[in-house]
Amino acid sequence: MRKILLNENHYTDLTIMLFVEGTIIKPKSWFSLYNHNAYFPIGNAVKIIKAWQQQGANIIYCTSRKKSQADDIATLLKGYGFVGSSLVSREPKESYKDIVEMLRPDILIEDDCKSIGGAWQMCITKVNKEIGEKILSIVVPEFKGIDNLPADIEQLKAVSTKFS
Repeated sequence: MRKILLNENHYTDLTIMLFVEGTIIKPKSWFSLYNHNAYFPIGNAVKIIKAWQQQGANIIYCTSRKKSQADDIATLLKGYGFVGSSLVSREPKESYKDIVEMLRPDILIEDDCKSIGGAWQMCITKVNKEIGEKILSIVVPEFKGIDNLPADIEQLKAVSTKFS
């Protein structure tokens, strides 16, 4: 797993991991789907995530991009004002499952991956059951954002059931 530091100050009370593309940023149009530099925040994602961090959450982002493209995503996140401690990306032969199992976030927020085949593409799908049971998995519709999630962490913890 490759880890790009976004901010040296982070909290440890609770770790929230968010998938980036399709969950909190999206392309300006379908024509720019593969031009990640043309992505922009969905709705109030920046504001909501900032509220979680202010309540003590350690925010970690996960990107589908690798190598220098992951660096570009880190620059994009910082440029739009996304707060958080780090952005992680897969190394060769790593899967999203591996990243989730290494980081073991308390809450994992990701989109439903509808445009690329659905649930089998999601981070949580293949996570070891014993680990997955300890993670609150929240799935949002792809490209619709997190605006329907509460800014209050205690309310966020009640949004969904744990992975089974």
